[in-house]
Amino acid sequence: MKKNNIINVGKEVIKTELIGINKLYKSIDTSFEKAVRALSKINGRVIVTGVGKSGHIASKIASTMSSTGTPSQYCSPTDMSHGDLGILSNNDAIVIISNSGNSDELTSILKFAKTHSVLTIGISSNKKSELVKSSDIALLTPNSKEACSIGLAPTTSTSMALILGDALSVALMNLKKFKLSDYKKYHPAGSLGAKMLQVKDIMHKKSKMPIVSSNASMKIILIEITKKSLGHVGVINKKDELIGIITDGDLRRNMNKNFMSLTAKDIMTLNPKLINEKDLMLEALKVMHANKITCLFVVGKNSKKIPIGILHIHDCLRYAD
Repeated sequence: MKKNNIINVGKEVIKTELIGINKLYKSIDTSFEKAVRALSKINGRVIVTGVGKSGHIASKIASTMSSTGTPSQYCSPTDMSHGDLGILSNNDAIVIISNSGNSDELTSILKFAKTHSVLTIGISSNKKSELVKSSDIALLTPNSKEACSIGLAPTTSTSMALILGDALSVALMNLKKFKLSDYKKYHPAGSLGAKMLQVKDIMHKKSKMPIVSSNASMKIILIEITKKSLGHVGVINKKDELIGIITDGDLRRNMNKNFMSLTAKDIMTLNPKLINEKDLMLEALKVMHANKITCLFVVGKNSKKIPIGILHIHDCLRYAD
């Protein structure tokens, strides 16, 4: 196959699937809202299942739901028919995906769900199927041409099921008012977890914070900046409010014959940049880069001028990509 032909095939596949997705977009109706509200009210988990390619889609949907505030689990329909139906209780809901809606493996699951009053949501393109007839709520995906060259391999149909699953997950997320802080709880590791770190998670707290009074002598300044090893020292007034900052550079620039007679207020830089403890670490990095500085003093919600910690650029770079 020539290069241009390969590119054209790729474009045709995407074009075909987009047609199906556009049909899906137009088909979203009150059944979708009903499904979302019903899922939001259950006290248990959402079990997601499907046969073959639909099973792979089901696994991804379960993962997305779990990470966005809806406890969920994928289970193979074959395993469920051989004992794993025991994971279902009437506090749970089950989402079953089948394009045809008549897969043999689903029969026993549908019977069990009905007998044990388990909320059942079916996703299928066949409105006359056993799945649609037996579900409490049916979400019909439009009939649309598969994108493969023989029109049989699940391509467009699986893409629509995946997108519908994402739509359910995000709608539930919004209905439950799922916030960034909630998302962070479920993603503590990896680069994604690092991006959601807050300043308070990695800052040096009070005992390790280099601080001197405005009248501090040069001897005290040198001892504090050396002891805390951050290359900076904050200067506070009698109300413990941060009024200035002294860096290694400030010390070098003031090294003259009267150096040891100077006090903190003589060499400090006024109005240093601050960051709130609840700001993201990445926001702190942006502030440092924009202002060409390497340290930020941290303030809290109720202490807009009183420092509660300090953050060095190296602290951020340990976690950032």
